[in-house]
Amino acid sequence: MSTTTTPRHELAEGSLPARTRAPAVSISEVSKVFGRGPDAVVALHEVDLLVERGEFVCLLGASGCGKSTLLNLVAGLDSPTSGTVDTAGNKIAFMFQEATLFPWLTLGQNVDLALRLTGVPRSARPERVEELLEKVRLGGRGHRRPHELSGGMRQRGALARVLAQDADIVLMDEPFAALDAMTRDAMHDEIEGLWAELGLTVLFVTHNVREAVRLSDRTVLMESGPGRVKEIHAMHDLPRPRHLEDQRVTERAGRLTHLLKAEVARHVR
Repeated sequence: MSTTTTPRHELAEGSLPARTRAPAVSISEVSKVFGRGPDAVVALHEVDLLVERGEFVCLLGASGCGKSTLLNLVAGLDSPTSGTVDTAGNKIAFMFQEATLFPWLTLGQNVDLALRLTGVPRSARPERVEELLEKVRLGGRGHRRPHELSGGMRQRGALARVLAQDADIVLMDEPFAALDAMTRDAMHDEIEGLWAELGLTVLFVTHNVREAVRLSDRTVLMESGPGRVKEIHAMHDLPRPRHLEDQRVTERAGRLTHLLKAEVARHVR
């Protein structure tokens, strides 16, 4: 008689239902080592993760657990030491913690540049720039330079530039970490609406537990030393749209916070 062992990261609360869609991202036994010899640092060790098309997945963990490293591997900005990352030929766009808009260009020119690099004809770009700025509620502000915009506006501008790339997969590395609480909450509504409207696949790195519960279909809790998947928590039972003050969001975030604190404590003893 044979027995089947469920992987530990599929045993967490709200286990993922049977998959019906082809994955947009397949990460298989991925390890990443920086350096060589006695100074080598193992950032990731045998990470396995599938992200379905149209899914919103948050990577949650303490500093140094390899979240950003994993995002860089998915983006193709670096290569794994071992294992495979397969994005199935999907086009990828990256949104960083800082808006990274070119300061010498206006907001509209920043978006126009992304369209040009994507191959959109010059004649079609002005109208498309306005459409994208309207989509992120920055209509009429295309003539402004980044220093004339608030932090939230700059991030919405960066989001418009991401959308201009017409990507299937959007990677987000703590994009709202530097924003105040009210602006961050508004950005949550913004990105959730665009994700649903455009059918994007989103892989989102955060340290913020409530943010992960608020946004994700699944939250991947990572452990450190080396970085790997500890547990995966599905949020499918929490109806959308969600709000940070919702009791069920608060309760789920509380349980995840307890797990995250225990993981952090394991490395500071």
